[in-house]
Amino acid sequence: MADKEATIYIIDIGRSMGRCSNGRSETDLEWAMHYVWDKITATVATNRKTLNIGVLALKTDKTRNDLGAEEAFQHISVIHPISQILLPTLKDLQRKIKTSATDEGDAISAIVVAIQLIEAYCRKLKYIKKIVLVTNGEGEMDDDDQLEEISGKIKEDGIELTILGVDFDDPDYGVKEENKSTSKARNEALLKTLSEACNGVFGTLKEAIEQMGIPRLKTVRPVFSYRGVLTLGDPENIEKTLSIDVERFPRTMVARAPGASNFIVRPGAAQGDSSVQSSATLQENHAAEDSTLLETVRNARTYEVVDETAPKGKIEVDREELARGYEYGQTAVHISKSDENVTRLETVPGLQIIGFVPQDKYERYMNMSVSCIIIAQKANDKAQMALSSLIHALYELDSYAVARIVRKAGNEPLIILMAPSIEPDYECLLDVQLPFAEDMRSYSFPPLDKLITISGKTLKEHRNLPSEGLNQAMDEYVDKMDLSTFGTDADGKAAEYMAMEETFTPILHRIDQAIRWRAVHETEPIPKPYDILTKYSHPPEQLVKQSVSSLDKLKAAAELKKVPPKVQGRRRNREQNKPLSGLNVEELLGHEKRTRISPENAIPEFKQFLATTEDPGAIEDATEQLSTIILSQIKDSFGDSGYGRAIEEMHVMRDELIALEEPALYNTFLKDLKVKLQANELGGDRRDLWWEIRGNGLGLIDEGQSEFSDVRQEDARAGLAMEILVMS
Repeated sequence: MADKEATIYIIDIGRSMGRCSNGRSETDLEWAMHYVWDKITATVATNRKTLNIGVLALKTDKTRNDLGAEEAFQHISVIHPISQILLPTLKDLQRKIKTSATDEGDAISAIVVAIQLIEAYCRKLKYIKKIVLVTNGEGEMDDDDQLEEISGKIKEDGIELTILGVDFDDPDYGVKEENKSTSKARNEALLKTLSEACNGVFGTLKEAIEQMGIPRLKTVRPVFSYRGVLTLGDPENIEKTLSIDVERFPRTMVARAPGASNFIVRPGAAQGDSSVQSSATLQENHAAEDSTLLETVRNARTYEVVDETAPKGKIEVDREELARGYEYGQTAVHISKSDENVTRLETVPGLQIIGFVPQDKYERYMNMSVSCIIIAQKANDKAQMALSSLIHALYELDSYAVARIVRKAGNEPLIILMAPSIEPDYECLLDVQLPFAEDMRSYSFPPLDKLITISGKTLKEHRNLPSEGLNQAMDEYVDKMDLSTFGTDADGKAAEYMAMEETFTPILHRIDQAIRWRAVHETEPIPKPYDILTKYSHPPEQLVKQSVSSLDKLKAAAELKKVPPKVQGRRRNREQNKPLSGLNVEELLGHEKRTRISPENAIPEFKQFLATTEDPGAIEDATEQLSTIILSQIKDSFGDSGYGRAIEEMHVMRDELIALEEPALYNTFLKDLKVKLQANELGGDRRDLWWEIRGNGLGLIDEGQSEFSDVRQEDARAGLAMEILVMS
């Protein structure tokens, strides 16, 4: 079971927190809440009922706490009692946390109120207890007469105290506020004394906010995937079998980004209908409004089978009435439940060693899964001694063990490789899944350092093989871009630049950052990714600069030449890419502008026509000529013998007119062709051509394919499915 936590955040909302200090564009409260919201939303995202949060407001206009009758506890309000916080409650807190009109209120007294709340909620139960105070240190605080008693109570109850101050001095972090008021300096020293007395954390808020970008490493409680006996020998002959009670846990797991779910807006909520609200589980009406805005989308499936006697030719059936079928080529093969049970392997849980393999004979590419850890059963000295003996034997012999594992009854057996791991404080076996023979795929690739001709001759020098100069240039460039010694450690010595423990997956933590930000800021744009997530997306600038000469040598050795970018579209008045030679082949050959397109060479001449003109009238003329040729080929076709050529010409016409931003010319041609096919004006019934037009994707050019088209996508689809063109 996961540990239970109770955390109270004490937030200073006094009038002085409404100032914009030290050149910041936002108020001290807004700046401080970046840290508080980050911590609270991270807790909300876990959706764990065992993580409870309470929120105290310091320096409020009114007093709302159980100790409020005493003068020392005035202007302190409990705005959220200790409980699980969900998104509606989060939005309710946003509405309540605003700067007040007073600076009255004692931060030390607020800590006492927080201790009382934790004591009343947790009682004597086992909880991880935390108090986090965020303040600017302004206002009056009581003398330190009771600090010793308060710190003693904090240590006695096992509470972790964290005090973060707006512009508090921190020489180690380089923060020093100039012209600090005497009262703030005194309060700051008082809070630091309290923190040190109870072994708490005291720091400046700037450091805490800047460290928000460091992704949180999620600590999970391991759940065993196998608990049983590890055997070596014949399981049926107990006297000749080595049996060790073991437990197996995941060692590494793939971290995945949270998945999205489908929701719809409740019709009543969208119209502002308050009748859809339900406050049975929420304390505030406005929180209930937020909780009823969305509703989960539920899927419903129906199964139909062909029945010619039914009104629509199909009838609905229950899923239980359907038979299970397996694809075999393009055929569905039915296997009954009785036959399917025969194909299933009846297994019992177990972990048996079936062999050993030397370490140098095993290839790392055989790993097929994340790793798991196998340890001896807890509180079983005999099992721990036996497993330790096996681990040391494998370690001394430089060998791995191969085992067969069945985690649960009826599960398919897996083959795993177990490797010994000996650390100063524990010993274990690490295992990964191995492939079966059916999982292996062998592929042959040509060698990279030589070329074998068809006749069997081996070539060491060829234009497709790197030369000795190219290899040397590449080696020099790789050495210049070496990251293994580019970084520095704590002592200033050379170290790895991109250490594994400092590298985080950007997708996972960027999505988490966006979700937590949007939970608090519904309309504001999502901020940029944290620097630590993008730090390694580009090579270090200094390393790039020092390797420029090596890169130039590499380019020269490889004889690199710039390839002109591929022209995606030929807009009018757009400068065309010039050949690297600077010579224009058309001008050299003296080709004249084409005015006529011949049916014998229609496609090349159509392209030449369009390449030598920018006049819209000439483009329309070329399209009309090609349209006439296509219609003539269809009309004169013997059966479907001329369809292929017509389809190819339509492909070219469509692509060229999209590139020239003239989709209307093609759409006009296609509509005219449709009318002629309908009226049998192209040498008889040619409606079968329409199916080839549909199959080749030669429908109308819609607005999704060209921004200059006025045809909507649904209209383009409807044009291809007209009933008048359906074959009878």
